Amino acid sequence: MIDKKGLAGRFTTCMLTQVGRWSILTGSSGVMSSAFCVSVQRAAGGPMPMESGSVVPVSSDSIGRAMSRTIAMGLVLLFSFLSIASRHGEAQSTGDRMPNIVIILADDLGWADLACYGNTFNETPNIDRLAREGMRFSQFYAGPVCSPTRANMQSGQDQARFGITQHIPGHRRPFARLIDPVVPSQLPLEVETFAERLATVGYATGYLGKWHLGGSGFGPAEQGWQTVLECQGNTLPPRITGDKDVRRTADFLTEQAIDFVRAHKDRPFLLQVSHFAVHIPLSTTPELLAKYEAKPPMPGYPSLPAYAGLLEELDQSVGRIAAAVDAAGLADNTLILFLSDNGGLEHEQSGRVVTSNRPLRGEKGMLYEGGIRIPAIARWPGQIPANSVCDRAVITMDLYPTFVELAGAELPSHQPCDGVSLVPLLRDPAAPLDRETLYWHLPHYHHCTPASAIRQGDWKLIEFFESGAVELYHLGKDLSEQNNLAAAEPVRAKKMQAALARWRKEVGARMPRLNPDYDPARASELAKRPAKPKRKTAP
Repeated sequence: MIDKKGLAGRFTTCMLTQVGRWSILTGSSGVMSSAFCVSVQRAAGGPMPMESGSVVPVSSDSIGRAMSRTIAMGLVLLFSFLSIASRHGEAQSTGDRMPNIVIILADDLGWADLACYGNTFNETPNIDRLAREGMRFSQFYAGPVCSPTRANMQSGQDQARFGITQHIPGHRRPFARLIDPVVPSQLPLEVETFAERLATVGYATGYLGKWHLGGSGFGPAEQGWQTVLECQGNTLPPRITGDKDVRRTADFLTEQAIDFVRAHKDRPFLLQVSHFAVHIPLSTTPELLAKYEAKPPMPGYPSLPAYAGLLEELDQSVGRIAAAVDAAGLADNTLILFLSDNGGLEHEQSGRVVTSNRPLRGEKGMLYEGGIRIPAIARWPGQIPANSVCDRAVITMDLYPTFVELAGAELPSHQPCDGVSLVPLLRDPAAPLDRETLYWHLPHYHHCTPASAIRQGDWKLIEFFESGAVELYHLGKDLSEQNNLAAAEPVRAKKMQAALARWRKEVGARMPRLNPDYDPARASELAKRPAKPKRKTAP
């Protein structure tokens, strides 16, 4: 198990990565961009707020002190890295270099939002091209909300094992019928992420964008990511970017991603770009807004111009990152994976319809297909068949063993791995998959009441804890989950419900309990969160 209590050496690795790019990341005034601020801030042990577009400034004096304290340990790690690199040098020189891996994660993007999935209003030419050059997944699953998906991706474990079954920090309904479990505020440091695994075999690792798995002391830098830029929101202020004007986040993250690809083109790298798009509040550029306001709507789809414009910004990012990989001569040795963190959010809090997941039922925060089935596309020329479609049911926690296998590393022996490697499917979409059953656990009030779900083959069962109701669907015949077969198939429903209960016990899933303060008249009322303390400004 990796010791994460003494983190100084690992922070130094992060700093050494960034110091070489000082001239790129600083302006003439010497003000650092957020990428460098975050990395050095980790080294100095400073706070890392999770609010949108926030980075606490770090003085040059404190940076110098932090570097002095950690440079010795950094040199030790540097020599260790050189040793690792030498072990892989022969393989790389003969063209057998380990593949680069680029993950582009969208936020709240629905299964039916992309043109390559049938949408005729939104324009996503770059993502569509990725699908033509690679593989599109028709049954790729995630958690019903963001933090659970991000947790199972990073860990390869079902998020129910460590209780991240709701977005962090979650919300509470003090007068609902059930009291849902408290959500941990971070991914445990004891969890070894796939970034840590790949770093052991010489990968350079970079994480850009939304993390949402913990604040100060629990960010990407503490979980194996060497180059780190954390930010949220669809725009970033000048104090974050170092530019004169407000920047579009997708554009800024793309620039940082391109810099990372260019800086590490001569060694294997792992890069995750976690966009905030298309999360609310929606905004886009005036040009894109005008473009979609002038476009005829798609019948049966909300066709919201602000949503379509923001999605096109995301699409442009995908295209630019893929082009940077190609321009560096790395296309044939790079897996690019594009996917979403959960199903689409159909309604804003105001009630405005944002998108639609139809023909899927439900939305983000539900265990119906619209909440958990996501778009996913993988491209790797020469390895993944072009213009192919994979119809196997797979899930985001499968990415951990997939990346580990591609890198030639070993799965950690000290923690379970609930995912299965997708490497055979990437090469042959019809390859058999050594798994029949998938599980979900959402013991919270989100856009539905607390529930668990199980899928076995084409059969899917949802168990609702508040009412005790059970719903059974055959997805092969009823993709929209309209025909509840629980009464018609009582034996099957009972067996699946029992299997779901056994799984919850096996992973230690936390369950809701009866609320003594239950008040039907106030059941939907949310608890107020404590006000955030005001940030002190530097003198």
